[in-house]
Amino acid sequence: MPARMPVIDDVSFGDLMNDPYPIYDRARQMGAVVRIEAANIALVTRFADITEIERDPDTYSSVNPGSLVNKVMGHTLMRKDGPAHKAERAAMEPALRPATAARCWAPQFEAICDRLIDTLHPAGRADLFDAFAAPVAALALDEVLGFGGVDWRTLALWSQSLMDGAGNYAGDPEVARLAAEAAAGIEAVIARMLPFHRENPNDSMLSAMAQAGQPLDQIHANIKVAVGGGLNEPRDAILTLVLGLLQNPGQRAAVEADPALWGPAFEEAVRWISPIGMYPRRVAREVTLGGVALAENQQIGLCVGAANRDPARFADPGRFDIFRPRQSHLAFGAGAHFCAGTWVARVLVSKLAVPRLFARLPNLRLDDAAPVQIRGWVFRGPTTLPVVWDV
Repeated sequence: MPARMPVIDDVSFGDLMNDPYPIYDRARQMGAVVRIEAANIALVTRFADITEIERDPDTYSSVNPGSLVNKVMGHTLMRKDGPAHKAERAAMEPALRPATAARCWAPQFEAICDRLIDTLHPAGRADLFDAFAAPVAALALDEVLGFGGVDWRTLALWSQSLMDGAGNYAGDPEVARLAAEAAAGIEAVIARMLPFHRENPNDSMLSAMAQAGQPLDQIHANIKVAVGGGLNEPRDAILTLVLGLLQNPGQRAAVEADPALWGPAFEEAVRWISPIGMYPRRVAREVTLGGVALAENQQIGLCVGAANRDPARFADPGRFDIFRPRQSHLAFGAGAHFCAGTWVARVLVSKLAVPRLFARLPNLRLDDAAPVQIRGWVFRGPTTLPVVWDV
């Protein structure tokens, strides 16, 4: 007989934001699906269970009319399955293919990184969140989208506001207001730039979507998805990879001696602290998962941030270790919804931004006078990364 769903009701939303991993460990031990009262959602935290769910979209559907993503961004491809999802993804993919990333975006990304490092170098110290990672990710995203030069601070604010809105499970009205303002700002940029991209086909995402004949509401919704994940995810991956290497000098030395290790280092960073830590699914029919009964239309959260630290999958999962045996992780999702921007992120973070930062800032190290701060659970990453280097 299926068991009742276990509940964790003695932690706060702030506990989740500050350090969710002890809560995830409790949930993983309690059952396959555990309700977290502070977040108002039932979470799946085990690697094997999430993998099973992602292989069965008929039972665990992305189609979710009540989704916060739909409320904040519109009816995006993230909340669609089957042919509808496939068609909208295909409209975006020309801008995100590995060949496009290498041929078109890599030279532009390299110039962005070098320009920012040139500005940083004389200072000898900086918080890499605002001084490097956020502007790199925003300026790169502006190029990929074809936004035509939106100020990086504005794009970063829009991205954070959208992601905060999509993770606003506590129902904060100020978070909702800022997300609505971000959505309106993005639609204004699309209105300004879309005629150009229709008339001048190019490698940008807006151009690809225009050439594919996507209706305006789909362009609006899916560009908002790209603004959210396409900025926060590489920003946080840059910071996490830098942090992991600075905290582990032996691994840093190995990567600097063997550039082939940058790829595994990137994959380990996004496993260790997954930038997108949770996304929802709707249970489309009554089912039992790991002995826990789930009702039709129940909302569940696939907590990949927890799954990527599941000791049944990864040995000593809380440790950053670029030499751990290669195993797939869930930081970019799985199945049909595997992150379309993965290859662009890999080029930006592991081939350009972080290697160039270490190569060009001599004796880069953490600033002992200022602690690193890490925050979030639906989306998680360093919110400050103070460093110093030799001038």
